[in-house]
Amino acid sequence: MLEMSLNGVRLAPLDAPEGVTTVTLTDPALPTTTVGGPDLPQERRVVTEIPGPRSRALHGRRSAAVAAGVGSLLPVYVAAAGGGVLVDVDGNSLIDLGSGIGVTGVGNAAAQVVSRAQQQVASFTHTCFMVAPYEGYVDVCEALARLTPGGHPKKSALFNSGAEAVENAVKIARVASGRDAVVVFDHAYHGRTNLTMAMTAKSMPYKHGFGPFAGEVYRAPMSYPFREPAPISGAEAARRATSMIEKSVGADQVACVVVEPVQGEGGFVVPAPGFLPALSGWCRDNDVLLVADEIQAGFCRTGDWFACDHEGVVPDLVTTAKGIAGGLPLAAVTGRAEVMDAVHAGGLGGTYGGNPVACAAALGAIETMREHDLPAAARRLGAMMLGRLGALAERLPAIGEVRGRGAMVAIELVRPGGTEPDAALAGAVSAACHAAGVLTLTCGTYGNVLRLLPPLVIPDALLSEALDVLEDALRSATAG
Repeated sequence: MLEMSLNGVRLAPLDAPEGVTTVTLTDPALPTTTVGGPDLPQERRVVTEIPGPRSRALHGRRSAAVAAGVGSLLPVYVAAAGGGVLVDVDGNSLIDLGSGIGVTGVGNAAAQVVSRAQQQVASFTHTCFMVAPYEGYVDVCEALARLTPGGHPKKSALFNSGAEAVENAVKIARVASGRDAVVVFDHAYHGRTNLTMAMTAKSMPYKHGFGPFAGEVYRAPMSYPFREPAPISGAEAARRATSMIEKSVGADQVACVVVEPVQGEGGFVVPAPGFLPALSGWCRDNDVLLVADEIQAGFCRTGDWFACDHEGVVPDLVTTAKGIAGGLPLAAVTGRAEVMDAVHAGGLGGTYGGNPVACAAALGAIETMREHDLPAAARRLGAMMLGRLGALAERLPAIGEVRGRGAMVAIELVRPGGTEPDAALAGAVSAACHAAGVLTLTCGTYGNVLRLLPPLVIPDALLSEALDVLEDALRSATAG
């Protein structure tokens, strides 16, 4: 039996169902709890202040060893996780409304992910697909061809992170089109590499001090219904954007338009109906490639396999990451076969891209999504959140808007009586939730949005309890 110790907490695996690893969290001052994967008790439990003494001790070690530029929202150090909870080294069990920023939709240790990854680790961990290929990479590319929007022939290339996927999508689009210009949108987030920082809208903390950035990147206005000065339809918002492109760039200079069908870090901005179809039509009419950045919205999160499916939009290229592999690092660009094949041999790749263990995990995650119908689960969870929070918004004027699609829901907080962002309130509400054992995230260009990204396998009762805590935090923070 393998035993591990984390800052005085002994972690020892117990008997578990096939494909599921469990551990025991043991400490003289705490009750013994079986934890790990789907068998982790689905309960909120606060036994120390948050963060507790062991997390604080670990954080002291971290401060001495980890670069200060690597931030953490909540310095609780996790010992086990699964379903809808995170258990820290102090024995606190927090309800997880973040999913590792939308990564663990299938849970933190889904049985199929664990079993496939374990089998692959036992066979081999790496050969480099560009040197000696393997079947798992091909399997993932075949699955992506089936799942992504459109019935046309498709091919994929696999990478490690969402930023890598976006950067490679731009490379592919430039070669295939023979053009240079890239169009992105206000409030967009696409990554932290030099090119993707140029494509990302928000300066602090993502871009500040890191320039100069890559050129030939142009920004267009997004459809952001809550912040429009006057009501505007999705089609009108698309015409506003494409008119700007035509005037300031020239349609014949544009290689691709890159858009998040539902914006992530920018504030879970859901464009007005008709925006994406109209944008797609303009791209088609002008031989511009449409790239859908589905990194946060994809893989069942919005109630469809991909957010583009909601309005039947078929992009030329799709970038994916986050939810694809149940927590292991994997990303992809999937697109029209003739577009993907435009790049010369050796022009795409990377030492670790499509790692065999990550590919095995992805196949297990996709299997879990199908078997448990996670698109339907996302729609059910979304209905719960939007219903509860929508009713609360009618009573709390600090809630400017509740919006979202599926289990990707946002609360935009403002100064009552207008739309002025209230980032301080968002921070206060999030901190109160953390203290009460519920992990929440903030986002948005103005830092005033609470984003809710529960695992798609979270029990309904646990989500309901988390919403109770969130409601109490909102009421307390806005009282008076």
